[in-house]
Amino acid sequence: MVIEDKSLDFAVNIVELYKYLIYDKKEFVLSKQILRSGTSIGANIKESRHAESDADFIHKLAISQKEAGETEYWLILLHRTDYITKSKYEAVNKELQQLRKMLSSSILTMKQKKRVK
Repeated sequence: MVIEDKSLDFAVNIVELYKYLIYDKKEFVLSKQILRSGTSIGANIKESRHAESDADFIHKLAISQKEAGETEYWLILLHRTDYITKSKYEAVNKELQQLRKMLSSSILTMKQKKRVK
């Protein structure tokens, strides 16, 4: 599944960002927050593959969507407080927005599929 691969790649980038923040910037609070929310996106997507129903599948992806929103917040905060550069912010944010679009599309498709049944 493309979204699983993208979310795993994103999680790897978030882990790398976390390591940069704690080792280079000595930032330990915000880094934990973005690590948790940023890696949770993919974990919930992966979990959705084993959903018990269409509703459960949608729910898992909706949780991923919420985690993406939280990740966006921490990313903006890290940028505005000068923990990350504008170019780093833009690169990670671009990847995050692609994931958000894929999540929205998947949720919409499943909701439409449920209405057709």
